This record gives sequence, structure tokens and C-alpha cells, in this order.
Amino acid sequence: MDWIITLKALILGVVEGLTEFLPVSSTGHLIVAGSLLDFDVPQEKTFDVVIQLGAIFAVCWEYRQRIIDVVAGLATRIESRRFTLNVIIATIPAIVLGLLLEKSIKAVLFAPVPVAFALVVGGVLILWVEAWQRNRPEVRARVHSIDDLSPLDALKVGLAQCFALIPGMSRSGSTIIGGMLFGLDRRVATEFSFFLAIPIIFGATVYELHKGWHELSSDALGLFSIGFLAAFVSAFACVRWLLRYIAAHDFSAFAWYRIGFGLLILLIGYSGGLSWAE
Repeated sequence: MDWIITLKALILGVVEGLTEFLPVSSTGHLIVAGSLLDFDVPQEKTFDVVIQLGAIFAVCWEYRQRIIDVVAGLATRIESRRFTLNVIIATIPAIVLGLLLEKSIKAVLFAPVPVAFALVVGGVLILWVEAWQRNRPEVRARVHSIDDLSPLDALKVGLAQCFALIPGMSRSGSTIIGGMLFGLDRRVATEFSFFLAIPIIFGATVYELHKGWHELSSDALGLFSIGFLAAFVSAFACVRWLLRYIAAHDFSAFAWYRIGFGLLILLIGYSGGLSWAE
């Protein structure tokens, strides 16, 4: 295995793990990082999905007891059935829209410059939502526990998640900020976003592996393993840090980061510093 390609896979795994659950767009960062690193392997799309799976396993491990309790309680506890139903309801819109628009999105939007525009727009939206909540003290979160989510709440968050189909908008950002707009407490919106990532990314992984299984080789499996482990470790650390961070902070810092990063990409792209035609 080429050690340079291996190092690039390691870096991309860390990038995925650090950005998957922050409202900064992991897909956008992977597209930009992949372009900067010139990560050009036949299984690139499958690699991206596999390292996302590593990040999801980190969430599954962090919330393993909650997941075990839900599965064990499906037959006996209404809270477990409601939670499962809400996750299913919130997942359906993005799956349906994603299957319908997959080819068009990948053909047009999977490039650094479109990602940069989405990063900036998403950052402005986060700032607007945070300012809206600060300037309207009468607006209070009405959902303070995931167990209190209604199917309608779940559907609204699921519709917000559809914006994440645009690379650079961020799945986490769309679901967290959307959830806050619809009355979810900041922590509830964040944790529900974590759980929504599980079926979406598990499904995407199975789908991509099914499409690209004939391209797999021993070298590819090695790259996948390195990226997977790097994403798992970095995502686990990031999830724990984020839960502590939101206890005392809002998401404005992430919004300014998105805007600055997006403008930097546009500056580099339009100055000819890098060729991002592909």
C-alpha cells in the first residue's frame, strides 16, 4: 500500500470524524480536503461513505446503553416505540429525496465552489436563528427530552434534514438548527441529530458498497480500515466535546467558521490558486 495514499486516507478519516456531528458540513470538508490532497482513488465515493460509517459507530458506542434500552423495550415500552417511530419518520424525507436527486446533486454540486457557497449560506442562517432566539425572549423551547418528541416534530426535523442533500449545508446543521426553530431544546436537537445520522449513513454505506463491491481490493480494504478507525476515534472525541460545549455556548462560532472557510475557498478557487474544475 502506498504510504502517501495511506496518510491521505488517515487525514480524511480525521476530517470526517471531526466534522460529521458539527454544523459545518462533513461532506463539504471531505470534498475540499480531497481536492487539496488530490485523493484520487477508484473507490473514492465508497471510501467517503465508509469513513462516515466510522463516525456513526462512534455515536452508537457513546449512546450504546440508550440504543440497547430502546431495542429491548420495543415490545413493552411506549417510549421506545415512539422514539423508533420518530427516527423512522424523520429519516424518510431525506431518503426519498436523495434517491430521486442523487445523480443531479453529484453531477452539479459535488465540487468545492458550490460547497463554499453552501457553507456561507448555512453560516448566515445559523447566525439568523441564533439572533432570532436571543431577540425574542418569549420564544422558549417546548421539547426538553427526546422522549417528548411528537411524530409531527420528527417530520419537521426530517424535512429540515433534506437541506443536507446540498453538499456544504451540513446534515447536523440542518437538523439541529431546524429542530431549534421547531421548538426543540438545543441539547435535544443535537442528540436527535446524532440518532438520525445512524439510519441515514448505515443505509448510504450499504447502498454504496452494493454499487462498488466489484472495485474492492486488498489495498482498498486497507484504506477503508485506516479511514474508518481514524473517523471513529476523532468522532468519539468530538461528540463528547460538543455535548459539553453546547451546555454553555450557542452555535455562532460555527457559523462564523463556515462563513470564513467558505469565503477562503471562493478566494482560492477564483484566484486560480487551485484547479477545481472537477
